[in-house]
Amino acid sequence: MAHNSVNVVATKTKPQSSRSWVSIVATGESEALDVDKYAIMHRVQIHARDLRILDPNLSYPSTILGRERAIVLNLEVRIVRVIVLCVCVCGVMQHIKAIITSEEVLLRDPSDEHVIPVVKELERRLPVGNEEHHGQGDGKENSNAHNDADAGEEDESPFEFRALEVFLEAICSFLAARTTELETAAYPALDELTSKISSRNLDRVRKLKSAMTRLTARVQKVRDELEQLLDDDDDMADLYLSRKLFSASSASTSPNYYLTSPTIGSKISRASRASLATVRGDENDVEELEMLLEAYFMQIDSTLNRLTTLREYIDDTEDYINIQLDNHRNQLIQLELVLSSGTVCSSFYSLVAGIFGMNIPYTWNNDHGYMFKYVVIGTGMCCVILFVFIMSHARYKGLVGS
Repeated sequence: MAHNSVNVVATKTKPQSSRSWVSIVATGESEALDVDKYAIMHRVQIHARDLRILDPNLSYPSTILGRERAIVLNLEVRIVRVIVLCVCVCGVMQHIKAIITSEEVLLRDPSDEHVIPVVKELERRLPVGNEEHHGQGDGKENSNAHNDADAGEEDESPFEFRALEVFLEAICSFLAARTTELETAAYPALDELTSKISSRNLDRVRKLKSAMTRLTARVQKVRDELEQLLDDDDDMADLYLSRKLFSASSASTSPNYYLTSPTIGSKISRASRASLATVRGDENDVEELEMLLEAYFMQIDSTLNRLTTLREYIDDTEDYINIQLDNHRNQLIQLELVLSSGTVCSSFYSLVAGIFGMNIPYTWNNDHGYMFKYVVIGTGMCCVILFVFIMSHARYKGLVGS
């Protein structure tokens, strides 16, 4: 009994499973992390509800959240890729779940095939002025290069903006590429459906339209998120992590000590310290971030316009197909009307044949056989006149063509 109770307690106190992360610092160096969510929350100082957005087991729309010391980024796109020749559908997912601070980028699931290119791009673009660190003792040329790099640091964006730009570029490029693939598949399929209406072509266009609807929803969500940020200066100001870190440090420390202290200065990347001219300015100035977001907003808006044009082309094709089907339906109605008219007219012959074919003795039928041919001729003329009248009335009502 004691042994069983110990096992129960051990099961209840089993530690939570770790998650795979990668940390990329300002120098471009990356480090794999295998930590749980509580370690991440303590590391970047965010709440559990913010970290839940990055949970791969939960589905959240694209979100960019600015917190006190971090930017929580969730750009998730699940798309249906349609292969036209085989008419098959396969799921494609591009997800970027990251936490950006003023010092590092924490990226989730670094081993994912769609995340690996983003990690490599971060390692390539985040470092600033690495050339001088690789050759500090190589002579005068390296010293001059070091001075030139220090002189040009003032033009560099803060670390968090460079990381954010990499993520926005990755997701916008991914959506634009998927849109190009969809256009390449959709336009020929629509033209083929216009020339030949068949079940195969209709099914292929149906799958393409379904893929376009899903892609449009994802593009629209990313666009709305960027537009929401651009419309609110306070939200954009929350993304200035280096500025907030500098303001918090300067509240308790003199600016000169902040700039010279290795303890506090090491908490901010060199690229962030290079933008102190902007930090010392108006804290409500968000022009730099606004220009960055506007560039990718225009790109994602262009992608959405392409999808809108494709949707209009699909709608026009559907209208054309409906017109063709209505035309065929009208032709069937005309044929049915002609056959019905012929049936009504021929029924008079059936009436005459029925009267003269009855085996009943009639006195007027004796010695009056010559009347049969006149009755047949008269009935035929009546049928023709009735048929012409029906068709003329139908043509007048527009039921049949002229």
